[in-house]
Amino acid sequence: MAKSLLIISRQSPWSGPGAREALDIVLAGGAFDLPIGLLFLDDGVLQLAAGQNAKALQQKDLSANLQALPMFGVEELFYCADSAGSRGLKNLSLAEAQPLAAHEITALIDRYDQVITL
Repeated sequence: MAKSLLIISRQSPWSGPGAREALDIVLAGGAFDLPIGLLFLDDGVLQLAAGQNAKALQQKDLSANLQALPMFGVEELFYCADSAGSRGLKNLSLAEAQPLAAHEITALIDRYDQVITL
């Protein structure tokens, strides 16, 4: 049986390649039916902010990749509610993501065999 993998995305969508790389790993894992989850933590929750204008920053829009995650079999999507709240996020673009309190994240990490943080 394949080992499960949790990707923790901690970078904002415009701060460098980390956010895109995290999504690429998740999409690749999903395409190969790897049991995979994605947690948005710290500035990573900014990837979920609705109404972003990536073209204004001369960046690629990540929202299409985020919306495609369930089509790749990636249904374990989480975000830190404390991180979202401290960044003023109320409207998230990824409704499938489950909010977790900071104290619930340790239990989530323990459920997976391997963890990668980007």
